[in-house]
Amino acid sequence: MASIPSPIHPENLKAVNKIAEISGQNVHECMQCGTCSAVCPMVESMGFTTRMGIHYLQFGEIEPVIDARIGEFCASCQTCLVRCPRGIDVPRVFEAVRQFVLRTNTDLVKPADISKDTKGDAPQIAYVSTFRKLTS
Repeated sequence: MASIPSPIHPENLKAVNKIAEISGQNVHECMQCGTCSAVCPMVESMGFTTRMGIHYLQFGEIEPVIDARIGEFCASCQTCLVRCPRGIDVPRVFEAVRQFVLRTNTDLVKPADISKDTKGDAPQIAYVSTFRKLTS
């Protein structure tokens, strides 16, 4: 019997599988009901809704999800997990995307690029959390 080829580019499929391995979640179980986006307190800060992020991952479109930086904006309040009818741990998926990016050893923040005004006004804990979350 012939197998049906995947419409997802092999490199993107590899990335989606790695994200599934890191998160322990299968994004293909999502039925796109939008409940996660409806209850997310951070959805206005993100580049697009959490539902759209999962949708992109289902089709192997990794770059838009990385560019939106949902993993950095997620408050990890777990509201989407509690409300998800399929029980998908959405914060864990987007944390896995963030971890996937960090494992490429590409720093998203460079201390030398932070302006002097910001350095003087920002609390130290902001630096610590930013460096933990955005550097490899």
